[in-house]
Amino acid sequence: MSAAGTPGRRGLTAWIDDLALGVRLSVAGGRSGWARLAMIAAGVGLGVAMLLTATAMPTAGAARSDRSAAREPGPRVAAPGPDTLLHGEVPSQWGAIRIDGRLLQPEGDRAPVPPGLERHPAPGEMVVSPALAALLDSPDAGLLRERWDARVVGTIAPEGLAGPSDHLFYQGADHLDADSYGVARIDRFGGQDFGEPGGLPPALLVLAILGLVVLLLPVMIFVTTAVRFGSESRDRQLAAIRLVGADGATTRRIAAGETLAGTVLGMVVGALLFLASRHLVGDLLPAGYDFFPADLRPVPALVALVALAVPTAAVLVTLSALRRVMIEPLGVVRRGGERRRRLWWRLLPPAAGLLLLIPLLDGLPENGNALVEARITAGVTLLLVGVVLLLPWLVQVVVRRLGGGGVAWELAVRRLQLDSDTAVRAVAGIAVSVAGIIAVQGLLGSTQTAFAGRHGDTDRFQASVAFYGQPAGWPAGRAASALADTPGVDAVDAVSHLRTDPDAPDPVSVRIAGCDALRHYADLPTCADGDSFVAAGRERPAIAPGTTLTFQDEGVESRWTVPTGMRGVAQYDPLLGTDILVTPGAFDAAHVPYTFLVGLDPADPEAIEHLRNTAHRIDPFAHLLDFDDPYHDSVFAMVERALRAGAVALLLLIGASMLVNVLEQLRERRRLLAVLATFGTRRRTLSGSVLYQVAIPVLLGLSLAVATGSALAAILLAVVDEPIAFDWAAIAGVAGTAAVMVLAVTAATLPLLWRLTRAEGLRAE
Repeated sequence: MSAAGTPGRRGLTAWIDDLALGVRLSVAGGRSGWARLAMIAAGVGLGVAMLLTATAMPTAGAARSDRSAAREPGPRVAAPGPDTLLHGEVPSQWGAIRIDGRLLQPEGDRAPVPPGLERHPAPGEMVVSPALAALLDSPDAGLLRERWDARVVGTIAPEGLAGPSDHLFYQGADHLDADSYGVARIDRFGGQDFGEPGGLPPALLVLAILGLVVLLLPVMIFVTTAVRFGSESRDRQLAAIRLVGADGATTRRIAAGETLAGTVLGMVVGALLFLASRHLVGDLLPAGYDFFPADLRPVPALVALVALAVPTAAVLVTLSALRRVMIEPLGVVRRGGERRRRLWWRLLPPAAGLLLLIPLLDGLPENGNALVEARITAGVTLLLVGVVLLLPWLVQVVVRRLGGGGVAWELAVRRLQLDSDTAVRAVAGIAVSVAGIIAVQGLLGSTQTAFAGRHGDTDRFQASVAFYGQPAGWPAGRAASALADTPGVDAVDAVSHLRTDPDAPDPVSVRIAGCDALRHYADLPTCADGDSFVAAGRERPAIAPGTTLTFQDEGVESRWTVPTGMRGVAQYDPLLGTDILVTPGAFDAAHVPYTFLVGLDPADPEAIEHLRNTAHRIDPFAHLLDFDDPYHDSVFAMVERALRAGAVALLLLIGASMLVNVLEQLRERRRLLAVLATFGTRRRTLSGSVLYQVAIPVLLGLSLAVATGSALAAILLAVVDEPIAFDWAAIAGVAGTAAVMVLAVTAATLPLLWRLTRAEGLRAE
């Protein structure tokens, strides 16, 4: 201890010596010291594991993207040769599972082989991914096995898969034509310049950014809270250090060194937890976004940032916590008295967040860029940080004005009036988590509802099949009959979609179908064969009555004159972009329908799979759209499950931190509690005071969280151009869950409270 009290020590040398002494004391403090070290290490370890996972996500995404790009067909080549290959994409689906299919027909002995394959499959053979092999072997996949007339001869190696859940197959073919729809002649895989990489759709981009911030910000709050664990035993140790001659500054640096030891140990624990849980992270992601465990490699620069930021934050938090603590040789006294908190600077971060987000209310580009992502991330983070900054001011303002009540109420309110910092720290993480979860749920729910409404009226028709190129030997009439004869199909209606010259200044699109089919696309009050309708909002001179329109369909030119008396109707999906809806009786130009709306028997759950088999038999390149697509529902459900799992983990994490904080508060007040009990205060009164002391900040924090989360959801929905709507039941569920957790934490502290109220608590050393 002589070094600590040596005069003349200054600057960096004093810091290093005192921090080193604190590290030594942290492992020499007996059972209580080891307990505090373990609590700090566990808390910091959990937070660091989540931070390391976040730092590895860019690497995992890049590895997945690289493998996906490597298996994409290269640029088209004009002439066949010994190194060319005919390649066709034939996507399919089984329930909620998307299946990526490729047809391969080598034109020479040096034709490129896709990554993950040893050779080209021969006609009648197919090579499948492990996930698809398991699906084909399942007893319920009989209809799926009938879809492809090929024998499985091998599996695709991992280098040919984007992720472990890829459902991919390569099938040999001998009937492909380079001039046919969906077929390309290539001489290599990968290496094609697609220009700027496409980003996520705006809604998914914002949802991903919001989810990342919601998960990481409470983790940082938890890490800064974890370094305060076990303050009671630390206080006694600091008083002993002062007793042997250390000054106040030296004592604070020693305390920071003690915390630093637990933090470094926690970083080691976090690294081990990260390595042990890598194989679980991919399972929490939706299919199509997962990755192999080996892909989860943290970015070195981000790891260095975490390794520097976490210990630095631990030291700064410890020093900040000791600002209002008087460490004397005979004990530690926390300064009381009310500090008036200023509001103006607490409003600056949320105001800056609004300034970043408001200019984006006009909408996002379809493919976001790094600047837009950075603005959204910074805006969301600043708004949620505003919750942390505003909560202490709000609690102080409210408790200052609280009136009288029972003894339990008075004890709790007076305690909060004297010192609300500890209670606010425990609630801040809950408030941020609840605000973020509410924002994510609002964005997710509205996006899902809006997506579900973009397929029009699905009462009559539940699917569509489009043949973009005329299938060999399958004229439109025969294709319609084959679809109608499919088991589980109730109705089939043909639809034609014609467009004038797309290079013209004002191209016009026309949809020709029967009344039942047109009602799928637009709200038609009345309809009879021979009627024509104009889509509301698309009226313009180019489609004025009497105008003659010229169309090209399968190389055949036809003309049609816009009739008079067309009624305006509202389309269910404005993205369809159709100008005129016409029944066949009003359209006398030549046209060949290759799109069919299909009605399915609701009592036959396999009707859609039978329809997929028929469409594949007619044309492997047919595009089938299930209006009630379970794939999108499964993606939303998976995101929702991941969100719920993350929310539960965060609340449990913060609940554990809150429990430790409340227990330490009780230990600090053990003599006061024992005195109150000795003078006849009932246990019920003391228990009520603890409940009120926790409940008041939590109630204020949840109110602030609901307001902030709802406002953030409304802003982000406006940014992605989705309707603003709130699921109040979900909001109440999130807030209620947090409140129940607080009650559970409070109940867990009661046994210690009752033990501290015994007469033994009056003893003093």
